[in-house]
Amino acid sequence: MIIFLYPVITKVPEKIRALKGKKKVAALSRFARESAKASALKSKYSVKIFEKDTLGVPLASNGICWSVSHKPDYVAGIVSTETIGIDLERIKDVSDALFERILDPDETMQFGGRKKRVAFFRAFTAKEAVLKKTAVGMRGLSKVKIKTVVDDNNLIVQYLNKKYLVENLYFDGYLASVTKDHFDLQWTLG
Repeated sequence: MIIFLYPVITKVPEKIRALKGKKKVAALSRFARESAKASALKSKYSVKIFEKDTLGVPLASNGICWSVSHKPDYVAGIVSTETIGIDLERIKDVSDALFERILDPDETMQFGGRKKRVAFFRAFTAKEAVLKKTAVGMRGLSKVKIKTVVDDNNLIVQYLNKKYLVENLYFDGYLASVTKDHFDLQWTLG
């Protein structure tokens, strides 16, 4: 039986993009939860609230786990019956120093001749999605590794001794990643 997850990516409205500072971050966070609510509706899950613990880790609601990501132009959300991670980033140029901080030589070889900035953001968003799924956060970044580039949309990422299957989606100059493991994904762009 195939079980689907429904990551939802939504364009941020101008009224939120125009905000500044903490007001903007808070509005983006609330708007990202709207994408998670849309994911819950598509999944036919009942989720009433999207709360985090004191460390900022999403708390399950009615046994449903959730994850969100937000940038100034897009937000993303997803729900699942298992812990889940989602991340999104705009694809842009990166310095050699930053590239080498995120990908070691073995990881870089996995990407072969692919463009440096695409390889960087595939790896970075996949790693962050895994760190969200494991509730470790960015402090675990040095311990998460790209083990296999399966194809142009899937990676196997290892954190400590466990491997995770992560799917990437490219859209409008952005790249999103979700820990999908044994699920299939049906992306929604809105």
